[in-house]
This record gives sequence, structure tokens and C-alpha cells, in this order.
Amino acid sequence: MARNRSKWVCVAGFLAAQLILAPVWLNSASAAVDLFGSKELSSTKLEKFEKWTGVLERYAKDEPNDLAKCQITGSEPCHIAKWRIFLNKLKGVAPMDQLEYVNKYLNQYAYLLDPINYGKKDYWATPKEFMYRTGDCEDYAISKYVSLVHLGWPKENMRIVVLQDQNLNVAHAILVVYINDQALVLDNQIPQVIDSTRIKHYKPIFSITDGRWWLHRS
Repeated sequence: MARNRSKWVCVAGFLAAQLILAPVWLNSASAAVDLFGSKELSSTKLEKFEKWTGVLERYAKDEPNDLAKCQITGSEPCHIAKWRIFLNKLKGVAPMDQLEYVNKYLNQYAYLLDPINYGKKDYWATPKEFMYRTGDCEDYAISKYVSLVHLGWPKENMRIVVLQDQNLNVAHAILVVYINDQALVLDNQIPQVIDSTRIKHYKPIFSITDGRWWLHRS
């Protein structure tokens, strides 16, 4: 699907309210890589991250029945069935190739801001919502995260990272996957999967996975 690179930006400040937290910090082992040169504090307190926990809950509820009314040969495209077929073909493929294929597959969807798409300042979409309505940066990252979970990747090795793009001066979100002491970036603004150390203009704010989040500091 054609995309306009000029639209590949996110609404700044969409997570500001979630940063006013009183977390319980954990002395857990940090990742082998200091993501974009930041230091991390970890917490399992997710009460303020309702958009993240909400999208996981909606996906868990809808996933068993998301193919019920979907016919891949029908007049309407069945994005979920095509996505499932795509993922099933990746089982047994080398891990790095899985990352590249998933990144490329989901980056084909058009970028669309939440106020236009949903009439809301910020909305975190399930893969089904994203594939039928497209979405913005965090929606690409969420669908990549769910895709890799489906392929057997450990959740603890992946994070949705919310950051500041210092070149564009906007908020942005990506998926980071930790493998072999590398933090690999899956980004709707970058065609290839790349090592995080190659990106100098991203300043992480926080990152999150199922059951845990990290505050990033310079």
C-alpha cells in the first residue's frame, strides 16, 4: 500500500499525562544495551498505562473470533487471514529474517493520524483495527509486537518504545527487539531493521512490554 513519508510523524505529547507517576521501582537486571544511550528504571506498576493494557485486553478478547466473518476470497479484503497466512509461513525462518519480513509487511500500511482515523487525540489499535483502518506509529509497533509473539518471540525481549524524534521534534513510537546483545529497531519510518546504535536522534521517554515498563533518563 502506498505511503507518504511526510505523514510518518506522531502527535507530540500524546503520553505526557502517563509520565506523572508514582511508581514502585525494581532493582531488576537492566538490558545489556543502554537504549539510545539512556539509563533505565523499571517498574511493574502499569495502572497509568491504560492504552497499552487496554489494547492487549481487546486483542486477547477478539483474537479467538477475529476470523469468524472473514473470507479471504470475498469481495472485501480479509487482512487478518492474510496476516495469519503470512505469519505461518515465517515459522521456522531464521530469527533475523523474521524481523525483516514482519517489519516490511506491516510498514506497507498507510500512515493515518488518530484524530482523523478515530476522532481522538490518541488511540492504540489492535492488529485487526490497524489492518482495516491503518494507524500511526504506535499502531505499527503494536502489530509488530503481536506478530512476533505469535511467532514465539519472548515478550520480555521486546518493548514498545515511546521517544522524542529530535530531528522532527515530535513524539514517536517504535518496537525494539533484544537479540544477541543488540537492541534492534523496527520502525515505520525506516524500511530495514537496524541496530539502535545507528540512530542518534532518538531520545527515549519510556518503554513497555507485557507486565513491565521502563523510564528512560539521559
